[in-house]
Amino acid sequence: MSAPTIDHARPHMSALADELTRSRAIRTPPWAEAFRAVPRHLFVPRWFVQETNDRGIAVWRERQGAATADDLAAVYRDQTLVTALDPDTAEQVDDTAWTGIPTSSSTLPSLMAGMLEDLSVEDGHRVLEIGTGTGYNAALLCARLGEHLVCSVDIDPGLVRAAQGHLSSAGFMPRLVPGDGTRGYPTGETFDRIIATCSVPAVPDAWIEQSKPGTILVADVALGIEGGLVRLEVDGQGRACGRFTEKAGRFMAARSEARTYPAPQRPRRAAETGTWPSPVTAADVRGNYAFRLLLALCLAGAELVYHVDGSGAMALQIQDPGGSWARLPLAGDGVGAVTCGGDPGLWTLAEDVWRWWTSVGRPSHDRFGYAREADGAAHVWHIPDGTRWDIPV
Repeated sequence: MSAPTIDHARPHMSALADELTRSRAIRTPPWAEAFRAVPRHLFVPRWFVQETNDRGIAVWRERQGAATADDLAAVYRDQTLVTALDPDTAEQVDDTAWTGIPTSSSTLPSLMAGMLEDLSVEDGHRVLEIGTGTGYNAALLCARLGEHLVCSVDIDPGLVRAAQGHLSSAGFMPRLVPGDGTRGYPTGETFDRIIATCSVPAVPDAWIEQSKPGTILVADVALGIEGGLVRLEVDGQGRACGRFTEKAGRFMAARSEARTYPAPQRPRRAAETGTWPSPVTAADVRGNYAFRLLLALCLAGAELVYHVDGSGAMALQIQDPGGSWARLPLAGDGVGAVTCGGDPGLWTLAEDVWRWWTSVGRPSHDRFGYAREADGAAHVWHIPDGTRWDIPV
């Protein structure tokens, strides 16, 4: 198949908009029209699909644009398309496959649509996007508001150059700049709306400084074990307050360097202290997003990882910055037990969180508010009863 024209892609563009409307990711006609108008295939001339190769290695298999009718259809499905790998971890294993850590993607369209709807843009609003990526999200903003009202910043100059080309081919010329998006837009101007397509551990000062009273900010806040999308409104005193959005989703972390993520520094793990029955299983942790969010709030700095023992048995493991850990088997006779190392209080606290969450009816994540004070301090609260968790700075 030769390079598809817009006319070739238009049925796919319309089908995607219709699908997102049926699923309620798109809730208003202007965003449906934007998705119908912007050709996604121009923004993903190359992407990677994860698979296991014939040697049993998990690899990223390269796909070349819309080279076939099937490829063109795949671009317009509601799926995330990984578009770049970290060059410091990527290793080519055959002609079209690499190992490595993804550093950029074209986001799941339903997630993009939900975030754009949550922005509540109106005609004339000026929008700052943090994380240009492929440029597709910026193009949707341009189609809705006009290119003169859209600014975007990305840490990777190469991605910015590529996005400029993609946007130009689609007929849009917003203002794009390379730079650290956590420092805002380099001109220091203010915006009516700010949307971040990367995760941050806290809302940066620069985003508040470049807001006006009434600015809406939509971003992914990473809290450790879990995180989530928040929709916040900034007031005249520099306070941003709102809640976790109904649409859940996660993004790659914001980077301070264009090429790679820093290697995490982890302590030596404590010696095993014992195994005992627990009311909380790995299935409970994996299957309940809101519970993981609460664990993140109560276990500051902890991580959720997978552990494989010498026999190949896999477990879910929570580990804290001091070296303590708690391990829950994914299968087998021991799924109702926890094994701990170091301070058993790590898991005792996790069980307390489970009991509280269950006692209040297992509320979904959008029943929790998020506030960022003018001094940078932040907290989350359970909206129905006001139970509050302060987030360490």
